[in-house]
Amino acid sequence: MLSNKRFLDLVGVEIPIIQAPMVGPRGHLTASVSAAGGLGSLACPALTPDQVLAEVAAIRQRTDKPFNLNFFCHVPEAPDAARERAWKQRLGSYYREFGLDPSAPISMANREPFGDAMCAVVEKLRPRVVSFHFGLPDERLLKRVRNAGCLVFSSATTVAEARWLDERGVDAVIAQGAEAGGHRGMFLVRSVASQVGTFALVPQVADAVRVPVIAAGAVADARGLVAAFALGASAVQIGTAYLLCPEAGISTPYLAALRAARDEDTAMTNVFTGKPARGLMNRAMRELGPMNQEVPVFPTAAVALQPLRTAAEAHGSGDFSPLWSGQAARLAREVGAADLTRQLWSEARQAGAGSPTAP
Repeated sequence: MLSNKRFLDLVGVEIPIIQAPMVGPRGHLTASVSAAGGLGSLACPALTPDQVLAEVAAIRQRTDKPFNLNFFCHVPEAPDAARERAWKQRLGSYYREFGLDPSAPISMANREPFGDAMCAVVEKLRPRVVSFHFGLPDERLLKRVRNAGCLVFSSATTVAEARWLDERGVDAVIAQGAEAGGHRGMFLVRSVASQVGTFALVPQVADAVRVPVIAAGAVADARGLVAAFALGASAVQIGTAYLLCPEAGISTPYLAALRAARDEDTAMTNVFTGKPARGLMNRAMRELGPMNQEVPVFPTAAVALQPLRTAAEAHGSGDFSPLWSGQAARLAREVGAADLTRQLWSEARQAGAGSPTAP
């Protein structure tokens, strides 16, 4: 057998597949994956505490299986008003193109790091897993999460980050390779150029930490699962492949871009939020970046782009939308999330991954 039971025994699920937390998809996707035997995840960084409570209530109406609540725990940087003004001026031609008033107020979703309010929600809901991106919250909050009976996972993009997490008592490390879509979980390093690929990172992390390792990045079919288990992973985290599932509910432009995606169509960019993230190339990335030194700090870069995103999407365009995607989007299939979860695991077993529980 190439896989092992560490993750399954730890979390209490039947299938060692985690649906990656992704801002946008809500609890319908989470519940579908958990009900199928995997670990569904709900991305909470853009939600309010009341919204998290409502989403979890809906999840629990559909399944009593374990699920994961995910939070950002970045250390906010000091806002730079001059830089934000300059960035908005840089976008001026686009505002004029869409007939937008640059002085109009802009409403943005929450992007606050994990704090007391969300911690109180976790204590009330007591999910099986709480995962973090950009490191870990302070020890006071982390102790409250653990006292609520939750397992703690976090992402590492280097071996040093994985060791740092292991030393602080996480229950599992998510080894996020450079191929993965969405925000890089970087917190000890800043260089995007030196980020490590999934299948180079996973075995080195597995050798370096005591806890189960979860492979994330470019895993979208049975071959990826088999490879991840062979390299020491106890589970895989899959994001992009779930975006084509109807439960993801992504926008029409986003769906069209994913359907047309090729392996070379993604790039790392900071223009949408101020932090490096992998997404499908579009007009904003080509004309403003993909990496731009003028971008304001995270998450304020997103504010000035929001009206352009809304206007473009109203015309059926994803030109100014963050179309987060990993490099293996072409391997995704359009089926229900529960079916995808079961199919991937069944195909992986047949391909040689082996079931931890079957002969």
